[in-house]
Amino acid sequence: MTFFKKSYEGLWKSIIRPKREIYDLGDLGPAEFTIENRRYQRNDIILYNQRNMKLVCSLFEPIPEQRIEKRLPCVIFLHGNCSSRLEGINTLHTLLPLNITVFCFDMSGSGLSDGEYVTLGWYERDDVACVIDYLRSTEKVSYIGLWGRSMGAVTALMHGHRDPSIAAMVIDSPFSSMSVLLKEIAKDYTRVPGFLVSLAKGCVKKTIRKKANFNLFELEPIKHVDKCFIPALFVAANQDELIKPHHSERLHDKYAGEKSLIIVDGDHNSDRPQYALDSIGIFFYNTLQCENSWMISHEEERKMSDNLLIPMQEDFQSTSVSELRLLESQSFSLYYPKLTEEEQKKFDEENQRLMQNLGYLNTNSV
Repeated sequence: MTFFKKSYEGLWKSIIRPKREIYDLGDLGPAEFTIENRRYQRNDIILYNQRNMKLVCSLFEPIPEQRIEKRLPCVIFLHGNCSSRLEGINTLHTLLPLNITVFCFDMSGSGLSDGEYVTLGWYERDDVACVIDYLRSTEKVSYIGLWGRSMGAVTALMHGHRDPSIAAMVIDSPFSSMSVLLKEIAKDYTRVPGFLVSLAKGCVKKTIRKKANFNLFELEPIKHVDKCFIPALFVAANQDELIKPHHSERLHDKYAGEKSLIIVDGDHNSDRPQYALDSIGIFFYNTLQCENSWMISHEEERKMSDNLLIPMQEDFQSTSVSELRLLESQSFSLYYPKLTEEEQKKFDEENQRLMQNLGYLNTNSV
């Protein structure tokens, strides 16, 4: 193989066939586990998408004895292009204590699922539709949210406008336009003249259409966001050199629905700071209407401190709004680790701005 041919093959493979994450089921952890004295279980599921490709999936939920309602809200986690459902494990401590179940799966072309190539959202959005249909059919899910990162964030945006029944989306580090992204990468990481970049883009487009049967340059989330009205929380990292924050900013500015944007410390692959995870938790708590599903049962309540009294649904009428807000904040403090002073300040600022943007606070109040 000539140097040019090898280099070109590496170019198109970096887009639709990056290194695949292969793992053992044991890497997902035990089938039953504990978070903050509550027991949860993982159920592994096989689904088949519209192209009859196998999708390997996992649903994380409370054990039956500790399930407070038949129908609970669910967040579907959508991983990046070099990742798998393993990436979603990081969301469990944020969501499960809020009585939000978590569905993680390997999108087609990734992990242990079928498919030779990833398509950066083009066909993955159909995988999401397949998962949503399955969750609806179980009659165990109330509201559904999406939490996508990188390719997963693009997938959520490419699908969101097609399904207004989705209650909320967290969009972490998406690109606004594949064409724009490739120009930026070529400029930042190569010294190839512009006319050669344009020539290479045309060749890559043809190769990818032949290999994976889609038009790479139709990956334009920016053309979909003005038709999407699902409440959305955009996240971008201030040191992301791969997909720069301006992509999230452009998408946020053009987005039609209720929206907010958080710029966090870190780069494209960094773990998100605790204050950002807490903001995401509160965002889903509100948009998935978790206030209708109290965080602990009567039996568990008796085991908790006498200082933490969570009213059950029959007590709603006798409880003031201010009391509910106080109890809600106590519930969050039970499950979230203590923040540093700097993290607490950032969390308070981001959360207030988030709630104002999403209409949960009266911006004229003190």
